[in-house]
Amino acid sequence: MTERVTLITGASAGIGTELARVFASKGHRVALVARRADRLEALASEIKTAGGAAPIVIPCDLAQPDCGDRIAEALTAAGVEVEYVVNNAGFGVFGRAIQRDRSNQLEIIAVNIRALTDLSLRFSDHLIRNRGGLLNVGSIAGFLPGPGMAVYYASKAYVLSFTEAMRAELAPHGVRVTVLCPGPVPSEFQARAGFRPGYDSSILNVSPADVARQAYSGLMANKRAVLPGLGIKMVPPLLRLLPRAFILGAIGRFQLRKR
Repeated sequence: MTERVTLITGASAGIGTELARVFASKGHRVALVARRADRLEALASEIKTAGGAAPIVIPCDLAQPDCGDRIAEALTAAGVEVEYVVNNAGFGVFGRAIQRDRSNQLEIIAVNIRALTDLSLRFSDHLIRNRGGLLNVGSIAGFLPGPGMAVYYASKAYVLSFTEAMRAELAPHGVRVTVLCPGPVPSEFQARAGFRPGYDSSILNVSPADVARQAYSGLMANKRAVLPGLGIKMVPPLLRLLPRAFILGAIGRFQLRKR
């Protein structure tokens, strides 16, 4: 039987690193994808030292259109098939969309949408054959309009919609499909996005390790969505009670204020 692996993107930091640790601790061999090879190698060494199977390290920039091909080639060369796909890689930029660099915002679409879609579809036959699973990392932002981070919020709305549709299509084949929708998480995301989280974020955040553990449990239980933290779980039902115009105005005031 061909060896099976869990493919994890964005594994060099934050939630991605913690997801790799959780999957490895549960006996999965992991294939780690991110731009920073040194961090991937360090994580792979940590996992091996802890007794896990030797990870496959695939340095790759998911903003590049050929990254999916490179990942597939590396896995073929290693003689493995994908059992679980974890699309964790993603980023955003803070500020008014019309004032931010356009190419940078198009990279958000390339990573958060195109690469996630590519890998979800590219390895779907593997997931079906191995009766595995698909975990796509969205955000609570996917439930909201996002003035001040317009492209990021929109990209996460896509992730939510796409993952739910894939869940319906893959369910008859015995494939688990879950979308992870965290709120603020202490990680490098905020620094790359260009803002500092304040008190309003700190009261909602959950640690990357806790998010990863809840995500793994949710995927194995075949939950439709995982929203880590009590405060975040309250957001979707609350939104159904409020007019969309009110939500748009409130998010705009929150996001566009000076930080």
